[in-house]
Amino acid sequence: MGTTKPTGVVQEVLALARDHSLWSPGDRIVVAVSGGPDSVALLHILHEISVIHMPLQLVCAHVHHGFRPEESDAEAEEVRNIARKLELPFEMTRVDVPAYMKESGKGPQEAARELRYSFLHDMATKWEAQHIAMAHHGDDQAETVLLHLLRGSGPAGLAGMRLARREKNVQLIRPLLRMYKADLIEFCNFYGLSYVIDSTNLSSKYRRNAIRMDVLPFLGQYNERLTPSLNRLAETMADENDFMEASTLSAYEKMVRLDNGRYMFPIASYRKLSVALQRRLIKLILNYLPSDSENFDFRKIETVRLRLLQEASSTWSLDLGGGAVGVREYDQAVLFDRTQVVMGEWCYGLSVLPISGELELPEAGGILRWRRASYSGADHPVNKEEAWFDADQLSLPLTVRSRLPGDTMYVMGLNGRKKVKDIFIDEKIPPSMRSVIPIVCDHSGAILWIPGVRRSVHAAVQKHTSSVIYMSWQRRESPGHR
Repeated sequence: MGTTKPTGVVQEVLALARDHSLWSPGDRIVVAVSGGPDSVALLHILHEISVIHMPLQLVCAHVHHGFRPEESDAEAEEVRNIARKLELPFEMTRVDVPAYMKESGKGPQEAARELRYSFLHDMATKWEAQHIAMAHHGDDQAETVLLHLLRGSGPAGLAGMRLARREKNVQLIRPLLRMYKADLIEFCNFYGLSYVIDSTNLSSKYRRNAIRMDVLPFLGQYNERLTPSLNRLAETMADENDFMEASTLSAYEKMVRLDNGRYMFPIASYRKLSVALQRRLIKLILNYLPSDSENFDFRKIETVRLRLLQEASSTWSLDLGGGAVGVREYDQAVLFDRTQVVMGEWCYGLSVLPISGELELPEAGGILRWRRASYSGADHPVNKEEAWFDADQLSLPLTVRSRLPGDTMYVMGLNGRKKVKDIFIDEKIPPSMRSVIPIVCDHSGAILWIPGVRRSVHAAVQKHTSSVIYMSWQRRESPGHR
């Protein structure tokens, strides 16, 4: 389906590059060249632009996959000759795709793709390039959209490949994405450019080939403009997906708080979001977790969403796989990775003999500070993150630790002991936070203070107190992703 005259191809690429800021004068571009008509056309188009229209520094990069030894050798030599004629640097690597397939468990096309992209990024680093140029065109885009549609992808998948996107240290660009293969073959033939044909492109055992050879022609009976239609769909969905991603990030920044590896947001605010934003917010947070994001399919995201919409203010937990956990804690929703959030026991000894001191508690995500002072009766703790004790009544040394099963405490203002678990429940402390709240004990093991929660009756400051130990607890602020 050719739509562009060979003599107008370069101008069309130039216009696309200008409209979408694909590169700037003087940029260095690593060009992926397989030897087929698409990549050969791309290299010559960019070379003409660099010589006549705009200074660009090009590097020709080729991957020898070794699937078809004789054909692969001939392809590599062909690309090397093209680079030599154009007086461009040539880089090549040989990759062992079967070995990587065995090591990674990936299929042949996915394994080859990963090895190819890894090499291209290495070359971009070596040559200090700003871009990697790929020769994907409109027919490739149509195949990609249809593949994603068959897999049940959402808007992000239907957006297909992007003209430009950041990946690692460079920008991946696809200057030919608005053209079709027929245009590129006609360009090569018109200018007498030699290229090779990959025989594996004719094998329908690969899904993409089957889409190109069987599915698209079949569907084309019902829409002779199917390929351009799929390209328009991709372009539309790309713009709309960008808008939704920006809206989701805005909702994230307003609602989500990152606390010690736990992503927390109020359920009441979440319920006010549109269904689309509800799903995307869950997906965004799950993508931030170090868990296996490939396991987070629509079903799991929808399960979390629907549970959060239930009116009952119960506490529940959902195992989402890959280490990810979804939790409802009173009026808050929490998502975290159980392998990253510290939940184990820990304990530190405190020396309160110096005039002052502090101890950072990474497990609890904060800093405990203390100082000795004479008591004048003037100062008082101003909130639950502060406490003071009669220094002469304390049994030293002190310890600070995580809670233990069966912990009890003589709470100031109450008669008798109370289980720490019940104190947490009364104070509506989320279950996943209870193991990271520090507990300060005296030498006998009696609990003196649960910072931010309650203080015990031990070593209470009286009128006759002459010396106090003042303690404060400051949680580390954990900024969200911006």
